Parts: sequence; structure tokens; C-alpha cells
Amino acid sequence: MERIKRYKDFYQFYLAEHSDKTCRILHFTGTFLVFVLVFLAVFSNRPVLWILVPVVGYGFAWVGHYFFEKNKPATFKYPLWSLVSDFKMFFELLTGQLPFDGAKGRSKVGFKDGAGAGDGSNEEIKDTGIDR
Repeated sequence: MERIKRYKDFYQFYLAEHSDKTCRILHFTGTFLVFVLVFLAVFSNRPVLWILVPVVGYGFAWVGHYFFEKNKPATFKYPLWSLVSDFKMFFELLTGQLPFDGAKGRSKVGFKDGAGAGDGSNEEIKDTGIDR
């Protein structure tokens, strides 16, 4: 698969990789707990809690990918964009802009030959579960 060059295209790919309801719930839960841990680490002066931030954040997400979404987390190929997208998806789920069940009544985004999103060479064949 060709590297995705624009964040807008990456985020559509990211949503497609997170269309399973349980995977989205696990991501949301992990990100929420990251915020709780950061708050507690800062305001309770317990620096040991910082160690749990990546463990909890990635732990919930990776369980969602391996056991429910059955794909490889985008973190390995696009670490910064994946981190940004996790927070973006969290706030879109929190505010109701994005449904928890990304597959309900919709399908994943896909490209017929598996090449990069938005490069003009592939016909987009499915939806992401978010209207823009």
C-alpha cells in the first residue's frame, strides 16, 4: 500500500480501520482513561501514573484491533497521525458527530486495489459512518 500523503485522506482510512462498534468503544474508553490518568498524575503528584498512560491508551486500542477489528493498528505506520486521529475520533464520538457503530447501515471505506487513499487512481467503494 502506498503511503497516504494528506491527513484528510488518512483520517478516512483511520475511520475505516475503526468501523467495529466494540473497537470504537475500546478506543473511546482507553482515551477517556488516558485523560483521567493525566489529570490524576498532575493533580495528585503521583508521577508513577504517567507510566500507565501509554499502557492504558494503547492497551485498549490494540485489544480492539486484534480481537474485534482484526487488523493491524495504523500506529505502526503512521504514529503521529494515528495519535491525533485517536483524539479526533474520541471528541467526535463524545459530541455525537460520529456514531459508535461505524458499520451500522454503512460499510467500511475501501479501495479496489488496496492503494493509497485519495491518490485518484482508485475508485472509493464504501462509506465511513460519518457524514461530512
